[in-house]
Amino acid sequence: MLSVLLAALLTQTAPPVSARQQGVPIGRGEKLPTVRLSAPSGGWTVDRMLFIEGTVSDTTVDPVVVSINGDRYLMRTNGGRFSRKFPAASGKNIVTVMATNKGGTARAQATSYAKVPPVPLKAILTSDTDGVYTDLHIYEPTDASSAGDTLDVKAMAHVYWADTDSPSGGTFFLNEQGGDFDQPAYGPYLYVHRAPPQGVYLIATNYWPSGDKAHTVATLNLALFEGTPGEVRRRVRIPLATPGTTRVLAWVNILGEGQAEVYVPSADPKPKGERWPTNLDAALKELQMSGDSGEGEGGY
Repeated sequence: MLSVLLAALLTQTAPPVSARQQGVPIGRGEKLPTVRLSAPSGGWTVDRMLFIEGTVSDTTVDPVVVSINGDRYLMRTNGGRFSRKFPAASGKNIVTVMATNKGGTARAQATSYAKVPPVPLKAILTSDTDGVYTDLHIYEPTDASSAGDTLDVKAMAHVYWADTDSPSGGTFFLNEQGGDFDQPAYGPYLYVHRAPPQGVYLIATNYWPSGDKAHTVATLNLALFEGTPGEVRRRVRIPLATPGTTRVLAWVNILGEGQAEVYVPSADPKPKGERWPTNLDAALKELQMSGDSGEGEGGY
């Protein structure tokens, strides 16, 4: 009798997996798609922004997966076309675009060498779900916020979708896709600072899903002093499920002279060095109570 029950259990059909749980949506075509890159065309460039543009033969593929020097992003398509500008890394930029449908995954690749100064601070935020807002929030140091050995979080400059002006000269790019600067979905949001002042920066994300989306995964690709001997790279992935929740992704401490340190609360022990403020936890609580995480947003 036991063997019969075991056989019955083993032969039962597993419940269907929802499209959300299957990961990135794939195209409906059954023939292997063709990906063509019209930009970058390869060779050398002096542009600070790297333009990625191309087509995929299966117009149902949305999004395509883009890899730039190993950092992964999702890019929306429109009628089989895709385009977006990204901050170029100093030196080699290897761009790979992948399109997947029922027939498999096709790839196209190009390498562009950028003769541009290294970027000291670059943060790119994406998510893995359509129809949601996963907003990027940057808190910059100011003379008032960095005085002494403690951090005055209320005195930090807040740069985000509703106020993209950075007092210290950083550049904030909204999640533009196909000319739409207020489109939910995969992002990316980008923040670049080519001359970041010394001090502690806070990088956070805020989550607003649509009615039929329960959760997503936010991915931060962080590069400091990219293309230099002091380069620091971190990738932070955090699940988001509660509407209005703001989560800290990383603290960045710019030390000067091409040096920086990163503290990821979800992965690293709390920093105790003299270069770090002694009140990081208290600063977060103060920021939460102040309500300065964007209109309608919740706690950390």
